[in-house]
Amino acid sequence: MSGGRPPGEIRSREKDEKLVELCAASDIAPGCALRALAGDCAYAVFNVEGNFYVTQDECTHGPGSLSEGYVLDDEIECPFHQGRFHIPSGKATCAPATEQLKTWKAQVVSGMVCIDPADPVVE
Repeated sequence: MSGGRPPGEIRSREKDEKLVELCAASDIAPGCALRALAGDCAYAVFNVEGNFYVTQDECTHGPGSLSEGYVLDDEIECPFHQGRFHIPSGKATCAPATEQLKTWKAQVVSGMVCIDPADPVVE
């Protein structure tokens, strides 16, 4: 990881929002994923054509780490059972995966990809 604060550092923002820095945006090339640990949680951070997305790292179907999967356009294929998910929404798109992933709104602050872990996106 290049520069910046260590992953998982919490800092206060406006409206008492607590952002957790997961990684440097420059650490993730377009079309790639990175596993980030913050507290006791593992997240998959994706760069899809310069847009950053964060999902839970564990596949909802089995023990696969999605950050080790294959990014195919805006989908991630789990390396364990080849289930697929739409990265921006977390929705399962290919069996055997059927359960949606938890996702968080990614924000880039001072070059770091951040989320509020207490505020997952709910659709």
